[in-house]
Amino acid sequence: MNRSVHAPARPRPAERAAPPAELSLEDRLALIDAAMTVRLDEAAVAYEVRAAHLHTEPVDLAEVVTVPFGTGPANPYVTPVAALLQRAHQRLLSDGWCGGALVDAEGARCMQGAVRIEARGDRVLESGALAVLLDAVRRRFGDDVDSVPGFNDAFGSGHVPVRMVAEAAGLADARGL
Repeated sequence: MNRSVHAPARPRPAERAAPPAELSLEDRLALIDAAMTVRLDEAAVAYEVRAAHLHTEPVDLAEVVTVPFGTGPANPYVTPVAALLQRAHQRLLSDGWCGGALVDAEGARCMQGAVRIEARGDRVLESGALAVLLDAVRRRFGDDVDSVPGFNDAFGSGHVPVRMVAEAAGLADARGL
């Protein structure tokens, strides 16, 4: 049995395939979107298969306790420093935040100003709250922060300073202060 093996004919230069055309950004994004959709669908099916054997008890909604918003305790913290910081946080939310002054013309307060007004003249309590507040700030932003007023005035909006007062309240509560 003599089989003759013929090499495939080489295409002539005119018959060679043209190089692929460059895809536009929209075309590439559409292809990636389609590929990701396929991958997400496969992952969803795999999850359903893996989780099908898990037994879960249905929740009896009659046993779920619900309360209207705002009817819970005004201050969940019972320790003095934590309660003071929580009140200062609420003060900042209600009266507003300011930088560069304890209180501005509209009644908005800085972090220290909110702590001071809520301490109601108790300088020992105020000092303890400011120490915890500075510690909370340093934990998040590093030891380069030298004071609560300096930290407060470094921001153009009150989002971060107000959040830090709330975090300090949690820290004081965790420490039992």
